[in-house]
Amino acid sequence: MKQPVIQFKNFGFRYDAQAEPTLYDIDLTIYEGEKVLICGPSGCGKSTLVHCIHGLLPASYEGKATGELLLDGKSYTDLDVFSLSKIVGTVLQDSDGQFVGLTVGEDIAFALENDRIPLDEMRRRVEETARRVGMERFLKHAPHELSGGQKQRVSLAGVMVDDVKVLLFDEPLANLDPATGKTTIELIDDIHRDTGNTVLIVEHRLEDVLHRDVDRVILMANGRIVADLCPDELLSSDLLRENGIREPLYVTALKYAGVSITPDKHPGRIERLTLDGDDTEKVQTWFRSVPPPPPRPPKETLLEAKGITFSYPNGKQALSDIDFSVEQGEMMAIVGRNGAGKSTFSKLICGFERPQKGTIALAGRDLSGDSIKERADHIGYVMQNPNQMISKTMIAEEVGLGLTMRGVPADEVDRRVQETLQICGLYPFRSWPISALSFGQKKRVTVASILSMRPEIIILDEPTAGQDFRHYTEIMEFLSDLNRAGVTIILITHDMHLMLEYCTRAVVFTEGQKVADGTCEAILTDREVVEKASLKETSLSQLARKCGIPSEAEFVRRFIEYDREVRQK
Repeated sequence: MKQPVIQFKNFGFRYDAQAEPTLYDIDLTIYEGEKVLICGPSGCGKSTLVHCIHGLLPASYEGKATGELLLDGKSYTDLDVFSLSKIVGTVLQDSDGQFVGLTVGEDIAFALENDRIPLDEMRRRVEETARRVGMERFLKHAPHELSGGQKQRVSLAGVMVDDVKVLLFDEPLANLDPATGKTTIELIDDIHRDTGNTVLIVEHRLEDVLHRDVDRVILMANGRIVADLCPDELLSSDLLRENGIREPLYVTALKYAGVSITPDKHPGRIERLTLDGDDTEKVQTWFRSVPPPPPRPPKETLLEAKGITFSYPNGKQALSDIDFSVEQGEMMAIVGRNGAGKSTFSKLICGFERPQKGTIALAGRDLSGDSIKERADHIGYVMQNPNQMISKTMIAEEVGLGLTMRGVPADEVDRRVQETLQICGLYPFRSWPISALSFGQKKRVTVASILSMRPEIIILDEPTAGQDFRHYTEIMEFLSDLNRAGVTIILITHDMHLMLEYCTRAVVFTEGQKVADGTCEAILTDREVVEKASLKETSLSQLARKCGIPSEAEFVRRFIEYDREVRQK
């Protein structure tokens, strides 16, 4: 009989800095060898729950706990952080924040060094663990030389080498391209099967995690556990939608078609989904009933790049002979694997770097002679992390900073700041300090600071990374409103759902080359492009094939248009 490894008994927690508890009446038992997904909207309490498990609470945050928490049979209050690290190994969302060694081998060996393991034994365990995660050829590499997926493997090896009982993954997919994310889920599944460790995964992207089996899904909301079910049971209910978590797209499509979803149809994974003839007929009938969206009329070209080639000082060629254009008023995406050249290309557009060959023109005018400041009058760039852009204390100061630095008169700065705050939904917070805002609101501040300068184009790097479905939707609907108001928007993203739902077109980069340029649904149903660029086939394509619908791209296109109308209503 399996033994409990984590037990919450009527557990609650309130931070000293808050009036109300963050966790209420948590009763949860996780058994040795289980694989469990924890999900819920931002602010639901899952981060606090996780902090209790790996020891940051109460070690790093002051607060009052009620009830009981047992880890491997011991009360968490009797375990210091060091003792907990022998039970629970945590792989952080940001792998860079977890590295302590100058090389991969040193980093993996860190825990063993602290335990004063003999050198020969240490080398053996490091090499064995590195092989287990597929990093044995990189032991002498520096961590910064690795890709995002490789960094995550090193972080995993660094906790596995200490032979812990629980492996805890905190949003492992947040910074990875689709194919690397898929490989990460497969690696976690392999490790779970081979070691028998208990595995906990905390993640917003439920459909991506369910690429491999999990035993249970713990759904949290408002500091409480609202569901503890197997995937088939959870996806047969409306609990995800009711609690602000995105359902897998194929589940939503089945519901639109009037298909009754029950556990015996195995909806937890698209590969196992069982549909009878009546279900298939309903999907086909729904598909025929949804009119195709009207064709989008062509518009004038606003931005055009021709023959762009760029190499970094170390000789690495980042881009090769890129031709690229953006129409006035488009919302389009640049996608591809980590290191494909997406961010480098955006830097060239903004003037942060200069191409060795090729030209970039805005409304037909060559930008090669423009400085970064001059380009910023027309092209704005919003970084993934808003904290890296913010330099002022108050919201109004931050939004008006660019105008002030350009010598715009104070009354004009004030007028344009107030106007921009209205557009961005920040006017009620105009007198607030930025520190009082949520992450999503800070993101709006950074967009507002660019928008106040009235650029024709805004480039956003991963605008929704790490956001739950509600905040994701708020940010993207806000950007859609800006786009409808005439602002041209370029999104650099790993999120295939975002690309499908909000962009009319995508350009695909791989290894510094442009390999595709077309509608989003056409790209994600082109298996050759998907494989070459490390994208991820949408589950809607798989559903179309299951239901005998010949045009996968058209099925995807009609679903996205129908779903957009439903959500807008």
